[in-house]
Amino acid sequence: MINLHGPQGAVDVSGLDGGAALPAHAVWIDLVDPTAEEARRVEEKTGIRVPSRAALSEVELSSRLRRSRDGISLSTPMVTFDRSDFSLKPLGFLLNKNHLVTVRYHDMRAFAAVRKRVDEEGGDGSTGARMFLLVVEELVDNLADLLEEMSADLDNLSTRIFDFDASARPGARKGDTSAPKRRDLALRRLLRTVGRHGKSLSKVRASLLGLERIVAFAKGECGQHLDEGDAPRFETLARDIASLDEFETRLSETLQFLLDATLGLINVEQNNAFRILTVVSVVGVPPTLVASMYGMNFKHMPELDWVYGYPYGLALIAISAIVPLLYFKSKGWL
Repeated sequence: MINLHGPQGAVDVSGLDGGAALPAHAVWIDLVDPTAEEARRVEEKTGIRVPSRAALSEVELSSRLRRSRDGISLSTPMVTFDRSDFSLKPLGFLLNKNHLVTVRYHDMRAFAAVRKRVDEEGGDGSTGARMFLLVVEELVDNLADLLEEMSADLDNLSTRIFDFDASARPGARKGDTSAPKRRDLALRRLLRTVGRHGKSLSKVRASLLGLERIVAFAKGECGQHLDEGDAPRFETLARDIASLDEFETRLSETLQFLLDATLGLINVEQNNAFRILTVVSVVGVPPTLVASMYGMNFKHMPELDWVYGYPYGLALIAISAIVPLLYFKSKGWL
């Protein structure tokens, strides 16, 4: 699909189905999952070869930042901004003095915002470089909003981790044997949540790194064609991206801290389990000793002739089990 925009707003594309040439006043050509025919028409219009999706997905720097005779080709991975399907997809920019061509494979609210800005709010899209600035500025704004949402999510996650006490949930009965299972399930959920946030932050980091590179490259390559006021916008963009990169780094450090805290909670739960096993094993030793002692087959054992010898043995076994329990309880192990 082809979307066209000129300095005054959207350009009608209804008459382009028959293979007509693209209008001369179209500055921004937005290709959404383009067909081979659409790519050919854009190449005829701008003189810049439209890369394939595989070419836009290349990871080496020489493939993402290229200079040709007719313009520059830039590509970067960009997050989808959809939290239900958070993934990275390629985004391409083809730029020369008169045109900006964007190549994308998913809907992005940043592009809709730029169209509205040009159509209704008088955004300056008179040149390819200025249209490029509008698009990248909106992408940076969206990434900033996304990082703010992630920061709020990490705050909530921090509260969940450091207030974690599944056994004290409302409605839980004292001595409820399902409490360990609930704690285990809650910790698993926390760990999965931390993992999802880490995965999302890594995708945002890749998007910021890609934007940082293409902004610097575009400014260097288009410097002689920039009008007064364009160069400061490039510098502002670079500073904004750098500040977002620092913010993302702090969020990553916070996430690592929360991961360590979650693993610490898991270790505490494991230690509790081992502590219970230790108490059980220690409590079982004295009764076993008493039972084994009175189970010896010697002929002369005074207790064999006692009327209350059997109750005495049972009482001794019970006392030898209760005393360690009371001791561990006084030490706070139970």
